[in-house]
Order: sequence, then structure tokens, then C-alpha cells
Amino acid sequence: MTPTTFLRTDSDNPDFQKLVALLDQDLAIRDGAEHAFYAQYNKINMIKHAIIAYRADEPVGCGAIKQYTDDTMEVKRMYVLPEYRGQGIAAEILGELEKWADELGYAACVLETGKKQPEAIRLYQKSGYTVIPNYGQYVGVDNSVCMTKQLSEP
Repeated sequence: MTPTTFLRTDSDNPDFQKLVALLDQDLAIRDGAEHAFYAQYNKINMIKHAIIAYRADEPVGCGAIKQYTDDTMEVKRMYVLPEYRGQGIAAEILGELEKWADELGYAACVLETGKKQPEAIRLYQKSGYTVIPNYGQYVGVDNSVCMTKQLSEP
């Protein structure tokens, strides 16, 4: 199997932008009428910490983190091309994002995913995330599932 390599970049990277466009197409189908609500919180301009996963120089997945609080990063824009799913790439991307957040001095990560994304929920739970009450703009949103993981001692 071709090894996965990772590039730390930002939201200006064309490969990241291409993968996020595919993610948004997928989410528009899954979320249906609720997609517009979520889309307003998923803008990628100004993201300073994005990771792209490559297999044989082909971009196959991505993820990003952005500051949520002084000691917490929020995981955003996780996506793997359908033909590469089930190979552990998403878990690798998540691990790289957590490592980067830790290197930057953040003690925890939070994230929001949707009930219509059961594979994402399973990934996060297998990676040590626990469900928390919905935060921020997701309070009271029935489809949202919010999670957290402690990276280091606060």
C-alpha cells in the first residue's frame, strides 16, 4: 500500500479548497434543508492550520483546526475521498491535527458533526472523543453532535 503523507498548510492551498468543495457537496446531500445553516459556520477563508493527506502525490483527504478558546482548538472540514475511506486516513488526519494543536500549546480539541454522519461519530469516538452538550451556534440544534478530547493537562 502506498504510504500516506501529510502537508501542513492553510486555506489558500488549492488541494485543500478542492477537497472542501467535495465535502460541501456531500454535506448538502446529507443535511438537506439544514445545509444552509451549517454552511455559514464552515467558511474556510482565514484558516491557518489545515492538513492535506496525499497518496502517491494525489490529495485524498483533509482536515483543519482553528482556535475556539485560549486553550482549545476546533476540528473543522474533515473529509476523505470516498474511494479512500476505510483505510484509516481520517484517523491519521485527525491524529496529525491533534499533534499540531498540542505543538501550538492547546490542551483540547472540540468539534461538531451531524447525526447523519454516523461514520464520523464512530471515528471520533474511536479516537477518544466524548460527547458534550452542544456548544456555541449548535446549542439547541437537534442534528448536531458536539464532542471533545483532552490533549494534555490544562
